[in-house]
Amino acid sequence: MPNYTLTYSEGSKGFPSFYSFIPDYIIGMNQFLYTFKGGNLFRHNVNPTYNTFYGTAYVSQMTTVFNDSPLENKIWKTLNLESDDAWGATLTTDLQNTGVIDADYFELKEAAWFAFVRNDAPTGANVPETEFELRSLNGIGNSNSIGGVQAAQEINFPLTVSIGSIISIGDDLYYAEPPVLPVTTYTPVYAGVVTAINVDLVNGINQLVLDSSVAGGTFPVPIADAYYLYIKNPIAESHGVLGHYCEFTLTLPLAEAITASELFAVESEVMKSFP
Repeated sequence: MPNYTLTYSEGSKGFPSFYSFIPDYIIGMNQFLYTFKGGNLFRHNVNPTYNTFYGTAYVSQMTTVFNDSPLENKIWKTLNLESDDAWGATLTTDLQNTGVIDADYFELKEAAWFAFVRNDAPTGANVPETEFELRSLNGIGNSNSIGGVQAAQEINFPLTVSIGSIISIGDDLYYAEPPVLPVTTYTPVYAGVVTAINVDLVNGINQLVLDSSVAGGTFPVPIADAYYLYIKNPIAESHGVLGHYCEFTLTLPLAEAITASELFAVESEVMKSFP
């Protein structure tokens, strides 16, 4: 938890303001704010360089929340900033805490800054179990044979199984062995990164090739008829963040934060989730 300076007003008999900098002493006088730090006297709001306190420059940051229809589960897909500059953003809901938009992701469209919400959840063998419940996950089906070497492990599927056109080279592939009764749940295990997609049904080819030598990969997959699923790159793909409400923090990069910049409004494209 960051430290703040909380000020008290004798006139209002309350605490009207707080500041992110930490002075030794602070006082308001003659419409100006004065602080002492390290034996030096500073008068605030007169320097053309913004967000600079006691010789150190800081970014601008604000946190607020989208909370319309709090009983409905929703997906926040985009952010639209009515602003002089693009801000970086992190988004957190009651279900996810991995939403992110770098300031460089924003594009200026019709005088507003627009970007899709990405996710920075861990990938590969470190993917959290909650990621398996999200829309970034896609199932394929059961394989019928495996082969190849560790850097090019071949996963062959029956011709009746559609690998589909959504899977891409670079996606993370997982497998699940049939559950051992009385347990009836599948626990996905990381297999590797997809390096080739070979589909030629006329010639009997329906295959994925993956690099299982990556950290956490599995070689060989222990059974021939495992069930396979894949997760797309959460940064490259835009699935938004899922939840009932969305708390977001905007951060203005340092290069822009030391000059005057206005933020008028923040909008988001939101859709209701239908599980």
